Formats: sequence, structure tokens, C-alpha cells
Amino acid sequence: MSNSAYSLIPELNLLKEFEERMGREPFSDGFELFEYGRVSALGRNPPAEMRDRLIPFAQANHSGSFYALWKCDDRADLATLPVIFCGDEGDLFIAARSLRELFGLLAVDDASDADDVPSRDAYVRWLKHTFELVPAEDPAALYDATLLEYGRAFCDWWLTFEDEDSIIADLLDELEDLEGPKEQEG
Repeated sequence: MSNSAYSLIPELNLLKEFEERMGREPFSDGFELFEYGRVSALGRNPPAEMRDRLIPFAQANHSGSFYALWKCDDRADLATLPVIFCGDEGDLFIAARSLRELFGLLAVDDASDADDVPSRDAYVRWLKHTFELVPAEDPAALYDATLLEYGRAFCDWWLTFEDEDSIIADLLDELEDLEGPKEQEG
């Protein structure tokens, strides 16, 4: 790695060093760090509030989707911020509650993409050695927990940009399904 740090976040700097050691061999299908804080990932002329609170840091697939940290509050440890997936086809969801949780999700072995990720085993070893983490055992349960923890606040925030967003409506529907039926007031 060069003399200057990739980001303000030690965890991302360590991942960047690992990624550079692997060269052009991917360790997770479609994932690749790009310029930390690359505002252009947010589209043309994103609102100032969006630029201030989303920190793009990696492509999520081969077609333009990306990951960004969501500054949902003023916490000092940016690695503990939730990670947002912004899809190239309009998908939008909260991918993980923190960078370390995302790292565990990136390590999940998908047999259908095994040929596309020749460095996955090296990544899993690095993850264990560096952070004492293993691949996520139940990605769906992590997604549900993340949505329960951050979903409503994220949707409320996003709706300040788009007052009628079907993607947010879908997230809210998922959240309501997870929360279960509300008790009827009597």
C-alpha cells in the first residue's frame, strides 16, 4: 500500500492492504474497493445531506452497484456505521450493521460463484487472522436484524429526498413483516 492511508477507517485500510496483496484475484464476487468517499457514485448532483451522510467505498457487483457507510449519527468509530447497498437497478437496502459484519457476509461461500473468486479461501484466512471473524452463518438472519435495528430510521431519512419511493415502501413492508402484527388498540 502507498504511504497514505486509503481511508479514515483502520478496518478498511487493512482490507485495502489485503486486496492489493491479492492483485487482480477477487476474494468476493463483484466486490472491489474504489476511491473512499467517491461522491460520483451517488449520481449526478446528489443533495448535500446525502453527500454528507453517505460514504461510498466499494463496488458491490460488476454492473455498478456499490456499498456506502451511512452516517446515521455522530459516532466517532466509522467502522461501526451501517453499510448501505445502492443497486445499479434501483435496489436499496441496509446490507450490514457494521463493516465487520459486511466482511463476514463477503466471506460467505456461494458455490455458483466459486470460479469467480479464486482468493476467497485466502480472504477467509485473513478475516480469521485479522479480526477473529468467520463467514456469516446465516446471512438472512443478519439482514433481518439489521433491518429491525436501522430500517425505520433509514427509511425516514431517505424519504427526505424522495417522498414517494417504492423501494422505501418495500423496505417498510419488509420491516412491518419482521415486526409482526401490531396489537389492536381497544
